Amino acid sequence: MYKLLYCIAGTLLFMSTSCSRMESELYLFVGTYAKESDAGIYLYRFNTEDGSATFVRDVTGIGNPSYLALDKDEKLLYSVSETGESGAKVYVYSFDGKTADIRLMDRKETGGSGPCFIWVDGKRKLAVTANYSGGSVSAFPLSATGELGAPSVFSYGGGTPGSARQDAPHLHCIYASPDEKYLYANDLGTDRIYKYELLPGESGGITLREGQPSFFSLPAGEGPRHTTFHPDGKFAYLIGELSGRVVVLEYDDGDLSPVQYIEADTLHAAGSADIHVTPDGRFLYASNRLKGDGLAIFSIDRENGRLTKAGYQPTGVHPRNFIITPDGKFLLCACRDTNVIQVFAIDKQSGLLKDIQKDINVSRPVCLKFASL
Repeated sequence: MYKLLYCIAGTLLFMSTSCSRMESELYLFVGTYAKESDAGIYLYRFNTEDGSATFVRDVTGIGNPSYLALDKDEKLLYSVSETGESGAKVYVYSFDGKTADIRLMDRKETGGSGPCFIWVDGKRKLAVTANYSGGSVSAFPLSATGELGAPSVFSYGGGTPGSARQDAPHLHCIYASPDEKYLYANDLGTDRIYKYELLPGESGGITLREGQPSFFSLPAGEGPRHTTFHPDGKFAYLIGELSGRVVVLEYDDGDLSPVQYIEADTLHAAGSADIHVTPDGRFLYASNRLKGDGLAIFSIDRENGRLTKAGYQPTGVHPRNFIITPDGKFLLCACRDTNVIQVFAIDKQSGLLKDIQKDINVSRPVCLKFASL
């Protein structure tokens, strides 16, 4: 009897310890700039207790997987292949969270060169890419198992002749409203945010329809790059790559109205990159490159969404995409030209960052995504 009770107690203790360990870890996917013959996508286990990471595996056979997206169930991984070729593709991989197995499942041409961003809706019925060099958006219907159908391509014109970086449309980011009624595409080349409606399509799918209005204009030279919504859904925050400013946008049933412009890059290097809000909605970060590489830190007024400068954190060279753990404890920053992902602890009172010296060394990292483990 005592032996039986001892075994039961031991089993329960093991299960408790195992569950605790599992809850304290996440999968970390890393997209990079890499040759097709080299490792391009990396997978790590990230410990949310101490900020350490353990390599799991890598994936070859895809060139420049510079932006990744997971479906809501975290069973499929979508990746762009950011090449300047007209035949640039999107890749789909199946992912087994129990075994960490990653297998190529599908790939299709985008119909536009230089795809640099991909978004997948919450019901996994549509995948959309922003094609930087192609000046277009590609919308792929998805099968029940996640494969890509033939894309609908939305091409744009405009730009400033003679401009080095705004001579033509350069679509850079795709994101949805919190309720996924609307979809937006940031165009760095024309200082526009294009708007679409997400509507029910044939066989239970989703289609895109040009919104009303079809776009929102930003000041000339803003160069809109990435956008993120506040957790409360009332405000969105856009980083202008060329202006180095954060634009605070008030959201109202599909409409986006600027209510504040605040400088993130005081050196005016025209290299701002990514933007994210902490899960508790208290702080915002924006990455800057080319000069004074680092992360601008802002506190957020919960009542009106406005920003106040809170600090600046230097990083490695050429910080691109960064990500915040779901518990708001750590910020991981992909520094492409230092070949490192830096891990920072977030002070939950001030929003300031501390480098905990647990770098993840990886070649040319540019995109980070978490998945449950």
